[in-house]
Amino acid sequence: MPRASRNGTRVTVVSSFWFALAALGFLFLSPVDPAAQQSSLQPLPTPSISAGSASASASSSQNAPEMTSQESAVTFQVNVRLVEVRVVVRDAKGKAVGTLHKEDFKLFDNGKPQVVTKFSVEQPGLQVAQEEKTLEAPAAAAPSEATSATPNVPERYVAYLFDDVHIEYPDLIRVSQAADKNLDTLQPTDRAAIYTISGQGGQEFTDDHAKLREALQRLTPHPFWAREDCPRSLTYYMADAIENRDDPQAKQVVFQDIWKCRYNEDPTAAKAAADDTRIDARRALAVGDAETNLALASITNVVRRMLAAPGQRTIVLASPGFITPTRDYDVSSIIDRAVHANIIINTLDARGLYTIIPGGDASESGPPNALIAGVASMYQSASASANADVLSDFAHGTGGYFFQNSNDLDAGFTKLASPPEFYYILGFSPQNLKSDGHFHKLKVTLNESRGFFIQARKGYFAPKESADPEKDKKQEIQDALFSREEMRDLPVDLHTQFFKPSDEQAKLTVLAHIDVRHLRFQKADGRNNNNLTIVSGVFDGNGNFVTANEKVIQIRLKDETLASKLGSGVSVKSDFDLKPGSYLVRLVVRDEHGQLAAESGAVRIP
Repeated sequence: MPRASRNGTRVTVVSSFWFALAALGFLFLSPVDPAAQQSSLQPLPTPSISAGSASASASSSQNAPEMTSQESAVTFQVNVRLVEVRVVVRDAKGKAVGTLHKEDFKLFDNGKPQVVTKFSVEQPGLQVAQEEKTLEAPAAAAPSEATSATPNVPERYVAYLFDDVHIEYPDLIRVSQAADKNLDTLQPTDRAAIYTISGQGGQEFTDDHAKLREALQRLTPHPFWAREDCPRSLTYYMADAIENRDDPQAKQVVFQDIWKCRYNEDPTAAKAAADDTRIDARRALAVGDAETNLALASITNVVRRMLAAPGQRTIVLASPGFITPTRDYDVSSIIDRAVHANIIINTLDARGLYTIIPGGDASESGPPNALIAGVASMYQSASASANADVLSDFAHGTGGYFFQNSNDLDAGFTKLASPPEFYYILGFSPQNLKSDGHFHKLKVTLNESRGFFIQARKGYFAPKESADPEKDKKQEIQDALFSREEMRDLPVDLHTQFFKPSDEQAKLTVLAHIDVRHLRFQKADGRNNNNLTIVSGVFDGNGNFVTANEKVIQIRLKDETLASKLGSGVSVKSDFDLKPGSYLVRLVVRDEHGQLAAESGAVRIP
């Protein structure tokens, strides 16, 4: 039986699996009553196999069954132990370099050199050759159901995320038109989605470009607060400077602005203008905080949504930028999630090529004097720069690209909707890492610069909780399930077959065939012991998660059984009730020693 091609990389994600899928409206697994389930192990000629709950006392008894099966619901939640850094290396012409090796890199955590324990070179964009995994249908099925054309399952996902909260209407029109043109560059195996920071409108992943264009046409700004003409100088950046940093110069600029535009510089109104400065700054800060909180929450939700996309993942964030006072930890957490999930976040400055006009344009009321005008201009420039910082952080931290200072948005989307030709994943395990949430500065260098430019994340935050090995195990399984990488640590083969009792109903069977003789066993009480966790998942033709289940096989084999009676291996079956259509099947098997196997199969049920 042919195998699917390799693609992607195994990752570790910082997230709550239940929360992530709940936010997406998914239900990964329904609780199952083990007592109501029949064993999913297929009968073999010789070994003693039975179903039921295993216990320590049973496994130590010579009369205990050699294999037991238990089916249960799963939840995933994990903390970071392995720090992964996605690195893009570009030459003088901006072209990504993919010929470097592990020994070419140096990695520093807070200035201390680290040992790179994980290294891989990734080349996104390669066509994944899908192999049909469908076996002959059961005897009750019609012969025509036995084979069918291999479905065109998706291999790459592009999420267009529009910041309709911070963006101005003319800029939103320009970026939506550029995104519309970019849809024509997508490949048949690409799936795209439209999301917004406000959460209004949008379109889930699909290959239907008409639906995507309809969502683009519905885009409109949704600011929390319409900016007032008086005072023009009071931005979120200025409010943060006044309230959080107690900046006297910022306070003076806003005071002078209010005093002139509201009170015509009446000397008797100076106190009223000062009171207005404090009140207005607090209001602007509250509104700005709310908009930033929504932006970060929305980006987090899109990253979580991308976790359920089994393929290459790219987010294109179109935004004029925003500032994130006191929210650096949250930005770093989003970058962590994206890096561990192999998600690239590319960003586009929706302002295009812009200039700062000191004091505003001719239609606006200017500052009262040249000194205030100079200071106000300084803050305008600082604010514009700060707004772009978060876009730069998301892009560089995830191995993406930040497109800015250009009005050629068509070229921007063309560049951003495609992943870099090559990137590297460098992973290390921090020694004596404290779970204190403190920031760690990262630096990546090359032993020989060769005129190359390095693009990598600036740092990470330590977790706030201690790592849990059981959660780590569950997270590894989740990551493998929602990946497309084939892993071969364990001797496992994937087979599928389907049966159609009617034109509208079908039963898909996923078979995991395991060569038990080549597993690693731990000897105890005269038995060869190991536990296998087997998760089978089904995704539809657009890569949307449909259903999955988990089975735990507890193996307690006698020596004679292992030596001579398991030549045919063991098959574990999972059944799914589906409607006819195209599906991607993922099989993940993990043993108690941390070894993983993962395979993909494409099935079309006519």
